[in-house]
Amino acid sequence: MKSILIVGMGRFGHHLAKNFLENGHDVMIIDENEEKVEDMVPYATSTKIGDCTKEEVLNSLGIRNFDVVFVCIGTNFQSSLEVTSLLKELGAKRVISKATRDIQAKFLLRNGADEVIYPEKDIAEKWAERYSLDNIFDYIALPGGFGIYEMLPLKEWIGKSIRESNIAAKHKISILGIKKKTDAEMSIMPSADYVITNDDNLMIMAENDTAEKLLSDNKLFVKR
Repeated sequence: MKSILIVGMGRFGHHLAKNFLENGHDVMIIDENEEKVEDMVPYATSTKIGDCTKEEVLNSLGIRNFDVVFVCIGTNFQSSLEVTSLLKELGAKRVISKATRDIQAKFLLRNGADEVIYPEKDIAEKWAERYSLDNIFDYIALPGGFGIYEMLPLKEWIGKSIRESNIAAKHKISILGIKKKTDAEMSIMPSADYVITNDDNLMIMAENDTAEKLLSDNKLFVKR
């Protein structure tokens, strides 16, 4: 279990808090808007109302005790910069700040952010990737130009084991899991002896360029 502090209760902060709590983490939220904080009481371990651009407010939270601090202030970028800088000065272990543009990210990183996230951009990229190709069902972006894809099997793989298909060497992809199209359960890190069927969805990891080249050729894939 990790201890999480989320500064700013916009839509992203709201979803972030709810998901961290559902995953069993200790979540504190803070916002200067009392109504936003009250709405979030069911979705946080503890709540506080306060202006985090004030050092005394942040000091009262015990910043060093949190594993990660998310700065999710969306409408006032100056406040986001100030809070990010103050958090690092007060000894925050890891600060992750929200940005909407590249220029914002540059300033946040210069002011102490360990990482910058673009929620809207990340979601747009995911859905554009998913719906640009006919042979994938889901996509997760990874750092360094890699991604995880849920894809149909190739025709040539049906009825063969992973070893016989020589998938890793031939296509430069790694199979992380197998999921039956009629079952939400997934088999993680399948054996090389696993025989691929027409009912399988494959979770693969690959460089994006490699995956996109493979997935764009509809002639290679089974039809359902």
